[in-house]
Amino acid sequence: MKTIMINGIVLTMNQSMDWYPDGYVMFEENKILQAGPMEEIEPLLESVCNDKWEKLETKKEHAEGEYRIVDAARGIIMPGMVNTHCHLGMIPFRGLGDDCKDRLRVFLLPMEQQAMDAEMAALSSRYAVCELLLAGVTTVFDMYYFEGEIARVMDEMGIRGIAGETVMEQGACDVRSVEEAIAYGEAMMKKYQHHPRVSCCLAPHGTTTCSPKTLQKVYELDRKYQVPFTLHTAEMDYEMRELEERFGCTPVEFLDQIGVLGPSTLAAHCIHLSESDIRLLKKRGSSVSHCIASNTKAAKGVAPVLSMLEHQVPVGLGTDGPASGNTLDLFTQMRFCANFHKNENRDRSALPAKEIVAMATIGGARALGLDGITGSLEPGKEADLVLVETDSANMFPVYDPYSALVYSANSSNVKMVYVAGRRLVDEKKLAGADIREIRRQLAEKMKDSAFGTMEELTDPSGRTLFSSLLT
Repeated sequence: MKTIMINGIVLTMNQSMDWYPDGYVMFEENKILQAGPMEEIEPLLESVCNDKWEKLETKKEHAEGEYRIVDAARGIIMPGMVNTHCHLGMIPFRGLGDDCKDRLRVFLLPMEQQAMDAEMAALSSRYAVCELLLAGVTTVFDMYYFEGEIARVMDEMGIRGIAGETVMEQGACDVRSVEEAIAYGEAMMKKYQHHPRVSCCLAPHGTTTCSPKTLQKVYELDRKYQVPFTLHTAEMDYEMRELEERFGCTPVEFLDQIGVLGPSTLAAHCIHLSESDIRLLKKRGSSVSHCIASNTKAAKGVAPVLSMLEHQVPVGLGTDGPASGNTLDLFTQMRFCANFHKNENRDRSALPAKEIVAMATIGGARALGLDGITGSLEPGKEADLVLVETDSANMFPVYDPYSALVYSANSSNVKMVYVAGRRLVDEKKLAGADIREIRRQLAEKMKDSAFGTMEELTDPSGRTLFSSLLT
């Protein structure tokens, strides 16, 4: 059956940035057929709906013959958003020591070692995917542990995703060595290499936590399976110092010197880039995941995104993990992106809303190498699309739909979400998944783990930092 979503403000995000103040999108099964102005489709609508298609003003949806007509009711129809850097397994860590200076050592690492297992990662990821879908995110790149479980969850929940198994020299909570991580990740890549929505990769943790040999080996494997090669890059002050002391170069220069900076490389964060680093990223065809909310929350700085875009380096938006940026929606990222970059550059006109929406959609898809599949509403692409309603108090009036998305909208305005033509969110609720039950299962698992039994935690001075509220 063909679905036609009508009466919407359609943002195609195609190369010409075409948009239609009164438009429609048609798709069949998982593929977009066409998008355009309403006058183009009115003759078909009149024949399908017999009398006048205006009757949808009261009915909202009409199915007849081979067509299903959905009334967007003047909402914004846009491509599904693309989260280019996330840690889905970390929902249980959200809110732990948010204002603690040494949070990594006090909270995150100890709790990860004590509580994280395959079941926790899967339950957390299931809840996180619910949050993503309800916020209009249809594609996510995840980087964590037990990624075989997370890939399975992505498949079952219907989201489009890349599951990246973290690789570190010291091992992790799911493997004991680099060799185990690589073997585990390659088995995942083989299993999902022909899946229509889900793929897997190996994801080195960072430039200082993996040896040059490990980075090179992982890069070659990711290239073999034609998936992105991603790692945390130019994020930490100590990272900058260590690479300068050991190799006399920046993290980006280091990646280039060992031969792992290429078109499939997605560098996450990239806060501390020089102009020569940016030129090198452009030269090698590499991409960047910009995680403005987590970076500024951690007081790490603001990445030079304006310069990256001027040099035509593909930049997508990422939320980082729920422990770092707290929310997994890209509306938060878009707003932060606008405000911080305007402030940093002392220029209200810097980074216009249209460019930010592009980063959240086609820019993210391009950064992941998926721009031929998703990220824009064009014939032949996957039917990943989102309807953002404009009836709520915060969404009136809409003079500029891009501006409305960046400065006014939030995840509560997401009304419908389709991934590969399948409606996963309808009337602001998940279709086919019960978030309350998923949350209950995760909470029960947390109660039975170190999250539920930890005693009141204090900082080195004895100040109380956290007391468990799980019941």
